[in-house]
Amino acid sequence: MGIKGLQWFVANACPDACTMVNLKEMAEKHHISHPDSPPVIVVDAMGCIRHWYTPESWVCGGQWQEYLANLQDFIKAFMAVDIKLVFCFDGVVEQKKRDEWVKRRLKNNKEIARIFQFLKSYRQQPGRGMFFIPSGLATFTRFALKSLGQETICSLQEADYEVASYGLQNNCMGILGQDTDYLIYNTSPYFSINKLCLDRMVTVMYSRENLCHALGLNITDLPLFACLLGNDIVPEDILEGFWWKCVASCPPKSQSYDKRANIILAVASYISRVPGSYGSLKDLEEMLPLASDKKLLYRGVESYLLPGQQSPWLPPSVSNSQILKQETAICPDQEIFQLAKEQHIRAENYMVYNVLSKGEVECSNTLEDELDTELPGQALIYRPVRQHIYSVLLESGKDTCGAYPIVKEWFVYFGNPMEQPDLVQPIQLDIPGGTPSLRTLWLTKGPEVQTLRYSMFLACFHLQDMVEEFQLLDAPVAAVCCLLIYLTLQVDSLSLEDLNAFVAHTLCLQGKSAAQLAGLQLAQVDSRAVQLGSLFIRGLTTLIMANSACGFPMNMDDLMPWKVFDGKLFQEKYQQSHRGCSLEELLEGNGSLHTQFQNLKSFICKACVVKKRTIQSRRRGNGFITEMQEGGRECSFQQAHTTSFVPPYHSQNRGFQWRGPQPYFYGSEAQPSGRGHRDQRRHRGQRRFQLAPRWPDKQTKKLLERF
Repeated sequence: MGIKGLQWFVANACPDACTMVNLKEMAEKHHISHPDSPPVIVVDAMGCIRHWYTPESWVCGGQWQEYLANLQDFIKAFMAVDIKLVFCFDGVVEQKKRDEWVKRRLKNNKEIARIFQFLKSYRQQPGRGMFFIPSGLATFTRFALKSLGQETICSLQEADYEVASYGLQNNCMGILGQDTDYLIYNTSPYFSINKLCLDRMVTVMYSRENLCHALGLNITDLPLFACLLGNDIVPEDILEGFWWKCVASCPPKSQSYDKRANIILAVASYISRVPGSYGSLKDLEEMLPLASDKKLLYRGVESYLLPGQQSPWLPPSVSNSQILKQETAICPDQEIFQLAKEQHIRAENYMVYNVLSKGEVECSNTLEDELDTELPGQALIYRPVRQHIYSVLLESGKDTCGAYPIVKEWFVYFGNPMEQPDLVQPIQLDIPGGTPSLRTLWLTKGPEVQTLRYSMFLACFHLQDMVEEFQLLDAPVAAVCCLLIYLTLQVDSLSLEDLNAFVAHTLCLQGKSAAQLAGLQLAQVDSRAVQLGSLFIRGLTTLIMANSACGFPMNMDDLMPWKVFDGKLFQEKYQQSHRGCSLEELLEGNGSLHTQFQNLKSFICKACVVKKRTIQSRRRGNGFITEMQEGGRECSFQQAHTTSFVPPYHSQNRGFQWRGPQPYFYGSEAQPSGRGHRDQRRHRGQRRFQLAPRWPDKQTKKLLERF
């Protein structure tokens, strides 16, 4: 997070600490002074994501092809001046930062509520001032960078600490990000992503040496300075009394500074007058209202010490504070755990290490409308899948009674105050022979085990009986069908029009360039389609989690959103479908897609019929809902393909084709709709999304039995 107000202070009150630099020239000088090592910039990826996401549309679920093209251009610009980039992502949320993490997520909920209020009032995307990054952007960015050949690191602890450590230990040319903590760490030079001009390869470099000169501090004073201004460890509310004492003893030198700038100057003045010693730190701890946590300031200063560094404010024996201690993992197989850890660091898996190490996972905000009572939060919709994934990962961690370890989930959804994690019980897969070990899934080779991996993957979504049918599909369309079947079975309100929109979007996306998708214009934006787009994207993150747990039965590249989703295109298809447009218009006049559309829709509907799920027609045009009653007049689009069966064939055109023998579809694709059937489903499924018990809870055992 950095230090509140310090960025403004450095830019406006300490101009000597800001220098415009040419990265190409710096790289050339680095080559001369370090001929054996190329110039490297370590990138705080989480601090750069907002800068990288420049597509005009952000609310519809993400313009993923445009975003991927932006990342390619960014990388090419640095390659052109012979600078290597190393990208670092947050891989965990440390316990000492959990309260702050929750606080920000709850604040984000309010921002998202305002976004949906705007969408429903104006049916347009809000301006950039309300910008909120598309759901799943951080997760998929790491896979995007890997696919582009970049070195990508997922942290085992606080990412800014690992970025600073990497810069120091690898003699990097600099750190690229937007976090004033990089002024506090004694590490490589800190470059601004916000001030970066790719065309000229220039940006602002912030100098901690010049900052210290202006404040009358030593570089070793900066960690204490940061703590006394408030950071993720030392909350601001306990410092306010101290600030006013400092301001009183050091009156403002200029009336042009704001209150925060005067506090920064006064705190620096105080530190400069105090002897730099551990005794002085203990005196400060006595001054502050630290309640029972008297070591808060100590821990805050310690958190900024990189390997090999010491602080005059701490005992001489304290150094290398953040070196990871020996982990106590809940996974008893150390070889498997080590493999998961290595894959995590290389950003090759998703959530697996977090489950195997601490049994604790989190998921940030999603663009969801808290007032839409028909669409549950994605955290609840995909929880049954995660419960199966946990059982796969924790099979060897069961106790003598056969009980799995409980997994703590910090997932954001409406109504969850996140005061404590949800306690989630893993649920064993219903498959012949029981759950295979991770050694079998991850380490064994051969075609038989690959089929087993694929079967396990589908079993997480309750689709293990359709392995042969899924194997006939190209991988990206198999991923889409898996999600659409699961969502249709889980969410009663998903309609035939929604399914038509998803299938048409999937087919029409193929062959479209990033430029074509960027040029797509929407007359209006539908708020429900916004939430469905985000729901689909979160489904993709669930797919990559299942894929990671089951030993990668699918290529990760085939599960990426730039292969299967575009926000604006889905909005267009959703609105066309709910207006009752013809199939020809929905498929953009491409007659070669008609049979593929029917095949994919039949495939999905067949799976739903087997599970006794009837997909009903329910048009939602221009903010109103029309229920199609049995025997009533349907729109021309529904008449075109409501119940007809079209046998699949091998298409020579681009798009999704069946591989191998042609699958056989049977039965009607859709049944006549009516409120009676919906009411029955609602009655049957009203207990589907039961919240997990809080931690700790006296009724925990009883509640867990309901899963």
